[in-house]
Amino acid sequence: MSQLGIDVGGTKVALRLERQDAPDGEGTRQTVLRWPEPAALGTDLAVLAEAVAAVGVDPDDPVTSVGVAMPATLDRAGRVRGWPNRPFWQGLDLGEALAELLPGATVRTADDGDLAALAEADAADCRDLVHIGVGTGIGGGIVLDGRISPGTARGSCEVGHLIVDRAGERCDCGRHGCVQSVASGRAVLRRASARLDRPVDFDELRTAWLDSTAWAVEVVTDGADAVATAIVGLCELTHPQLVTVGGGFAAGLPGYVDAVTRRAAELARPAGPDVRIAPAALGGMSSLDGAVLLARA
Repeated sequence: MSQLGIDVGGTKVALRLERQDAPDGEGTRQTVLRWPEPAALGTDLAVLAEAVAAVGVDPDDPVTSVGVAMPATLDRAGRVRGWPNRPFWQGLDLGEALAELLPGATVRTADDGDLAALAEADAADCRDLVHIGVGTGIGGGIVLDGRISPGTARGSCEVGHLIVDRAGERCDCGRHGCVQSVASGRAVLRRASARLDRPVDFDELRTAWLDSTAWAVEVVTDGADAVATAIVGLCELTHPQLVTVGGGFAAGLPGYVDAVTRRAAELARPAGPDVRIAPAALGGMSSLDGAVLLARA
């Protein structure tokens, strides 16, 4: 029996195959392939089929279950409702496409942020956890009593669309003041560029942040404050044992999680829930780890 985890990203797809009965050291295989250019649904599905072959699926040891981490918004039937990075996926039934590649396998899909939270909770041996992923956008999820909340049948936990500033910038979703519109890597770099009246890339921002340059401290701290605001609100609702902060943008700025922690401590009520914050443990593979856990479920 084998399980397959798939992490579908905006630029690549990562797969991990786990064989239960394989000899030690041979039970896990992993591969990562980038989506092709020019981008189109047919070529993406061809790459997905190539990735399934590359990870070593054996017809004599069929995959029994598949867990898929998706950044796209899915409807209750598992069809893609929308995905800004790859809009031509709209309407795709990914489960149906995978069923053609892996006949007989049970396919489960969930939001990549939800699955990252599930994996972080598993890594921390923690049954009640909130996870925030700060990258190009803001993702994350909630795990309560060891289960994703609100649950895959009820939709994803869109922590990036919590409103933290009613007068804030316009978000990609059309509203104003979502934490994503303030704290995402894209938003912070946009504010830095406006502050200096010229383009600013991540490397320049990181160098200036490490040098405590005023403009960098200002724009990064604004984002960290928004993340802290979201965390404190989520803790009031869920009372988690632990909050993890990860994502490529946060991980690339030493001291970022400390800035979030300081601001959260300032915002927390004296008689409110404990707010314990730590860096995410699993790095960029947390969604894939969660997809494998979903496959095992």
